[in-house]
Amino acid sequence: MQNFIMRPFGPLAKKAAILCLTVTLLACSAARLGYSNGETISYWWLNSYVDFDSEQKPWAKNHIDQVFAWHRKTQLKEYVRLISRMQHRDLGTVTPADLMGDYNDAKARVLMIADRAAPELADLALSLNAEQIANIEKKFSKSNDKFRSEYLRGDIASRQEFRYKKALKQAEYWFGNFSREQEAKIRMASNARPLNNDLLMQDRVHRQQELIALLKKIQTEKPGREATIAMLKKFTAETVDRFGNKQHQVFFDESTAATTAMVASIMHMATPRQKSYFVQTLQDWMNDFNKLAVAA
Repeated sequence: MQNFIMRPFGPLAKKAAILCLTVTLLACSAARLGYSNGETISYWWLNSYVDFDSEQKPWAKNHIDQVFAWHRKTQLKEYVRLISRMQHRDLGTVTPADLMGDYNDAKARVLMIADRAAPELADLALSLNAEQIANIEKKFSKSNDKFRSEYLRGDIASRQEFRYKKALKQAEYWFGNFSREQEAKIRMASNARPLNNDLLMQDRVHRQQELIALLKKIQTEKPGREATIAMLKKFTAETVDRFGNKQHQVFFDESTAATTAMVASIMHMATPRQKSYFVQTLQDWMNDFNKLAVAA
């Protein structure tokens, strides 16, 4: 459910850079599908940006393995706790404040992963050469072209329709099918959210540019490992704060509030069958997380 709530922020950290990429992969890999292969997926994704050389490949795999081992041993039980809290709520009375609490809890978990992975990411940043940083820039450019083709096409109505369909698809994953009347209500709640895809693009590009500048600084100055860790942690904190851009911060705060209101409205309109579907979906996640935690 946390991914549904966090969606308006775009892929968190989500695809913006080496640091953000790794955090996202680990966070998304916490989902049932793919978590057991999370190390391989994370390595593949990072390599698609960096293009590791022969010396970096075994080292990168080992570091990713270490972070995932820590994650399985220390975080999965906490995910079960969070999901169990959602599972035992009365959906008819859940409030946006309840959901904001879930969001903040999940966000704190993601930031904890970033903090834990900082030493490994510092080692990676220190090992990058100019060509690999250029590879990352090219990958960003390609990714941005895809973002533009999906989010910056058409008029406002077209963009609202695109966003609504994504929201409906996510809601159907959690609750099953909806009636036409329910879909109409979901559409109204979706359209009520602030929409500014151009600002999303600006925020995305700014984040990427800041990271590229940081990687170039590290590659040129070769600071020590501890200094690099501090620089990466500072980047994470600045990313969360939108690099001090108040306009962006206000938009994302309003977007989060509107999305929690939308999710609450979906929960309120859920039929007994849909509520049972929701509870069972959460139980499936809990079962898988418990199995993975035991296996660790």
